[in-house]
Amino acid sequence: MTEKRYDAVVFDLLTALLDSWSLWNAVAGSQGAGLRWRRRYLQLTYQAGIYSPYEGLVARAARDCGMDVDLAGELVRRWDELPPWPETYAVVAALARRVPLGIVTNCSQRLGLLAAGRAGGPFAAVVTAESVGYYKPRPETYRAVLDALNADPARVLFVAGSAADVPGARGAGMPVYWHNRIGLKPLEGAADFTETSLHRLLELV
Repeated sequence: MTEKRYDAVVFDLLTALLDSWSLWNAVAGSQGAGLRWRRRYLQLTYQAGIYSPYEGLVARAARDCGMDVDLAGELVRRWDELPPWPETYAVVAALARRVPLGIVTNCSQRLGLLAAGRAGGPFAAVVTAESVGYYKPRPETYRAVLDALNADPARVLFVAGSAADVPGARGAGMPVYWHNRIGLKPLEGAADFTETSLHRLLELV
């Protein structure tokens, strides 16, 4: 029997497992507006470090883009519409039969648990920025999920969705699979694997 390469897999949630871009675009009214709004929100969370209410950052991002701040409330109300990527359920279910799975996500506890329910499972650990007190890519967020799984970071494959998760997870000692579905530009450093879908995970884990 071949020795396992990894003891666990940890996922970013809102980009790696779910097509959150589509919901932001729908709430914003167009793809262009949704992308501007989401990118500004990502900038704010990366700069924030210490957790402040997620919904407030989403509203601030809308305001900074010249959009109605009430869109943040609509996004939250429609959170249970977040669609998984087409292969998410099958890949997650197959991996869960092999190793424990975890999630670490930049949102509130309530929204994180709702979104995790949209991604299949089962997940052994779901860690949110609110539960830790910090937003990714602060190292505390990644360490929290590693602690929850009681896992050696070198033996945990992190599945990134956003560009900042690549150096963030690598800085915590994890090898990184970047699910770069929409062609985001890298920030710094390279992922161990870069793919446009989740399918290759079934070959690696």
